[in-house]
Amino acid sequence: MEQEGNEKRAMSQSELENMSNKRFVMRVAYLLSAADISCLFMQLSTIPYLAKNLGLESVGFGCLQTVFGLLQLIGGPIFGRFSDQFGVRAALTLSFLSGSLFYLLSGIATNIPLLFISRIPGMFMHGLPGAQMVITHWTTPAERAGALGKFGLCMGLGMIIGSSLGGFLATKVGLQCPTFVGLAGSLLSTLVVLTYIPAQPELHEPDTKQDVKRSSVFNFKEITRLLRLPGVFPVFTVRLCSGLPVGFFMITFAVISINFFGLNPEQSGYLMSYIGVVQMVVQALVIGQLTSRFSDGTLLLVSLTVSSAVGLAMALMSNVFQFCVIVLPLVFALATLTVITDSILTKSVPSSDTGAMLGICASVHPLTRTVGPTIGGILYQAYGVSSFGCLHFAVNAVLVFYLLRKKMHLKEQKLE
Repeated sequence: MEQEGNEKRAMSQSELENMSNKRFVMRVAYLLSAADISCLFMQLSTIPYLAKNLGLESVGFGCLQTVFGLLQLIGGPIFGRFSDQFGVRAALTLSFLSGSLFYLLSGIATNIPLLFISRIPGMFMHGLPGAQMVITHWTTPAERAGALGKFGLCMGLGMIIGSSLGGFLATKVGLQCPTFVGLAGSLLSTLVVLTYIPAQPELHEPDTKQDVKRSSVFNFKEITRLLRLPGVFPVFTVRLCSGLPVGFFMITFAVISINFFGLNPEQSGYLMSYIGVVQMVVQALVIGQLTSRFSDGTLLLVSLTVSSAVGLAMALMSNVFQFCVIVLPLVFALATLTVITDSILTKSVPSSDTGAMLGICASVHPLTRTVGPTIGGILYQAYGVSSFGCLHFAVNAVLVFYLLRKKMHLKEQKLE
């Protein structure tokens, strides 16, 4: 009896240590994502002025943004495959070392060709997806949605710190200063990864015999294989289609804030900070509570329904105050959509492929940055701001109808 009691106490102590280690690693992942986003927004807040000083006109700057978006679009799935092959610590190390090279080349860019070359390391700059991969490895499927939802808090914090600190440093010290601060932050993050992120944080056994490491990081057939798994492609399509219209709006937001809302640069900065604060509040106080009480399917339907209503409101808005009100349900809908689709998609693939799946999910934003400037510019010039709202409403209304019809079809199959 005494021996059994000692064994139980030993097991209990081991479980407590595992839980403590798990919480610590997850906190490090959240910290790394916040630092990564802060460094990126510091650079993004100054790159338009740096490009202008080097003689790059608006069309050329648009090409620069398109190149960066295209590189990240290609690199996202490859980065995910790299994580599955070599582990999340190696993937995060690659991300932050690539970021270090990105900031270094940007900081020493003295001409336009070098500025374009500095975008190349951005192909593997995926700190946020890398941190999400850590979370998926250290959580069970039931815990995953709530844990992934906290990344929105990190994003909001990073947006606020990065944008405000970048503007302050650029004004007080110089345009290159935020870039070199980003370099220091990336190098420090690399040391944190190597020190505190375990090399093999796998907690769960492989799902099937096919759940093994694949032959090549650049094997795009393996990436498309994931999209053909049951239930994966429809959910990914919903995520992509729902987010594109508002993505087009945000890509052209700088022009809209000046021409439509009549804001000066300082006021535009305050508005972006407001959006970041709303995102933090929604992620911290709302998303976690909802994911613990409702199913993924229900929350996905709710997010699309709210998005369709938001689209209608955007089509009718006429001033910045109305937009500030619309931001509340807009952020809620987008945050819920992102968290729930990430959760559903990572549950739908074998555990050894979660990195690749998150890499595919991460390609949605680069795709928006690649095609957004052209499509957004056409919509705004030809049809005005209301066109974004009309498109957002139409797309999300169709998606709501699709999900409702799919649920009805499944119920009919069960009855038969």
